[in-house]
Amino acid sequence: MASILDPFKGQTFPTWTTATRPASPITGQVGYNNTTAQLEVYNTIGGWQNAGTSGNLVPVSYLIIAGGGGGGGYLGGGGGAGGYLTGTASLTPGTVYTAVVGGGGAGGANTSGAGNGTAGSTSTFTGLTSAVGGGYGAGAYNTAGGSGGSGGGASNNSSTGAAGGAGTPGQGNNGGASTASTVNYGGGGGGGAGAVGSSAVTTVAGAGGAGTANSITGTPATYAGGGGSGSYFSAAAAGGSGGGGAGGNPATAGTANTGGGGGGGASNTPASATAVGAAGGSGVVILSVPTSSYSGTYTGTLASPGVPVVSGSNTILKWTTGSGTYTA
Repeated sequence: MASILDPFKGQTFPTWTTATRPASPITGQVGYNNTTAQLEVYNTIGGWQNAGTSGNLVPVSYLIIAGGGGGGGYLGGGGGAGGYLTGTASLTPGTVYTAVVGGGGAGGANTSGAGNGTAGSTSTFTGLTSAVGGGYGAGAYNTAGGSGGSGGGASNNSSTGAAGGAGTPGQGNNGGASTASTVNYGGGGGGGAGAVGSSAVTTVAGAGGAGTANSITGTPATYAGGGGSGSYFSAAAAGGSGGGGAGGNPATAGTANTGGGGGGGASNTPASATAVGAAGGSGVVILSVPTSSYSGTYTGTLASPGVPVVSGSNTILKWTTGSGTYTA
């Protein structure tokens, strides 16, 4: 095997490329990598690491979902899904990174002329763009949905419709509008990561927008669906795939750790009914680290079984509530 002279120690080291590294390295084994032009050393925790200070970044994949918006109350629009962000990043070894999981917004009250839901909360990971909480679903009358990661649906209860809330570019879609009709007083569905919320038509309330599928954990799952809207005379609408709650009486909450929007409340009749909006689902922060570079140092509450899990060649950390940290 060829060798190269180390100018600092006066020693020679074996050389290889990334493709021809030793198949069964031992801790402390050192060599010069012609592919990266770096002297590198092997350790059982981090795998092959450059011996110098440059090029030691750890490549990771991430999925960040914010909390979904709450559905509007009486005749309410659906809550918008929490913002959806996915991609890759490079972490610096030894640096502590913080993940914060956003909560879902509360549903709106059974109040004519008011009753808006509450926007979802932001989810974050140090150094990355924040995922914006889902917009609130509006409560009657004629109220526009709230803006957010995905926008909330509008409400209606007269001949004048209203607009859905705006979604955040790159994170979600707009909420649906309410109909300019007194036939069913339908609201608009909350926007989802994969589609806009449906606008109400004369006899149909607006369904929640679909979410987006992701396989970062090794198992395909859909996240960030919008909430369905409530109605008066006709059936309330379904929530979008990816955890969106259905409108109705009672309305359905967004699914926890999907960022789904809450369903909008329907009619408050009969007198015993409670036409309140449902809460949005909480968000989630997921980090996928090459197992060869996984440090083993983290804090916070992780998804069942409560510890990182291995999927293929990666170790998965999935924070489901509050905040936690990972030391790269």
